[in-house]
Amino acid sequence: MAYLSAEELTKLGFLYLGKNVKISDKASIYNCEQISIGNNTRIDDFCILSGKLTLGSNIHLAPFVLLAGGDEGIIMDDFSGCAYHVQIFSQSDDYSGKTMTNPTIPVEYKNEFKKAVSIGKHAIIGASSIIFPGVSLAEGCSVGALTLVNKSTKPWGIYLGNPAKRIKDRCNDLLKLEQQFLKASSDDFI
Repeated sequence: MAYLSAEELTKLGFLYLGKNVKISDKASIYNCEQISIGNNTRIDDFCILSGKLTLGSNIHLAPFVLLAGGDEGIIMDDFSGCAYHVQIFSQSDDYSGKTMTNPTIPVEYKNEFKKAVSIGKHAIIGASSIIFPGVSLAEGCSVGALTLVNKSTKPWGIYLGNPAKRIKDRCNDLLKLEQQFLKASSDDFI
């Protein structure tokens, strides 16, 4: 995988760009002036990022991830990630037929639902899952592959299905490893 150079990333004009950020040269990124990316974040081939986005540190977006932040935005906290083909939306057309849809139609003929999405620290989202507008995926949640998350979750749960249902608790032992990792990482910068 080929990544953009530090110079190429700087030229894109991000709102904020941390250290050691790796973005594939095959990713498509729109509205860079509305996008903040923390340290050690990696964005792989064929990802599409648009709208208002705030990505923390140590985040991974696998190939073909779509983050559609729109006006309201998507926030991904540290150590969260998305597997292949995950789609996260902060806005959606009204599919009831009461209004018109799609971006070619002026706003007065549409009824878009717009609400921010937040992905908590250590949350992971499995392949081909979809996160709807307004969802808050709580800290430590694990979303299984092919899951449709249309409601906010509670911390440290494993969610699966369409619609997503909590099937069991997720172990949070990784919080101890996080502390060790952060200590070891800070020693590298002394």
